[in-house]
Amino acid sequence: MKIRLFHVDAFAKRLFTGNPAAVCSLDRWLSDTTLQAIAAENNLSEIAFFVPSGATFGLRWFTPLREIDLCGHATLATAHVIFEHLGFAKASVVFETRSGELSVTKKGGLLRMDFPAQLPEPCACPPILADALGIQPLEVLAADDYLAVVESEEAVRAIAPDQALLTRLDRRGVIVTARSREADFVSRFFAPKYGVQEDPVTGSAHCELTPYWAGKLAKNSLEARQLSRRGGTILCELQADRVILSGTAVTYMVGEIEVK
Repeated sequence: MKIRLFHVDAFAKRLFTGNPAAVCSLDRWLSDTTLQAIAAENNLSEIAFFVPSGATFGLRWFTPLREIDLCGHATLATAHVIFEHLGFAKASVVFETRSGELSVTKKGGLLRMDFPAQLPEPCACPPILADALGIQPLEVLAADDYLAVVESEEAVRAIAPDQALLTRLDRRGVIVTARSREADFVSRFFAPKYGVQEDPVTGSAHCELTPYWAGKLAKNSLEARQLSRRGGTILCELQADRVILSGTAVTYMVGEIEVK
């Protein structure tokens, strides 16, 4: 079986920035074992698989180690492939996923993703978290991930976490965030228990960051920067219990894999 594979830099305006994702176009679902093996072979932070299903598309995401419930940058990359490479003529594409129905709309040169908001709740700082970060956060909250608020953009940049300790936490990963000088806020994201030591640009983390910073800054439209080595910008908008995450994507490679 030959499968088309696209390598896309998401949340990027030029190659070699943003977050790289692999996207595979399938006619039907393969076994979970095969999908996970393809993800491990590609060894990017996430790979997306999609299958046409009437007027919508089924969409699933895998890290090198496991399937996940939500991935922003791989969704953006998949929408980019459908619009730019498959000749999809409608303004919006709808995906059926483990996180419910998600839509991506092409508007004004941007791809706008409509995702569920996750409001993180304040919690005590787990001792392992402080030890792993090497810093005592100003505030800690929890949703799918721990959200550690630190004092400055410089503090976010300086974090060099103990990855082994992070794997012992009871959440998917850890977001470290602070106010920004040039944007509204900055962040970094670590999820080593999912095989991702540091994710370059994390859409799903901004489902938690957006409602938090919207409340802190008293504004619903925000500009976010993720301070990984590759870096990326996400435009975030809080709309009731939804988050609109906007960005662009660039195709790096189009190829074919063979599964026997």
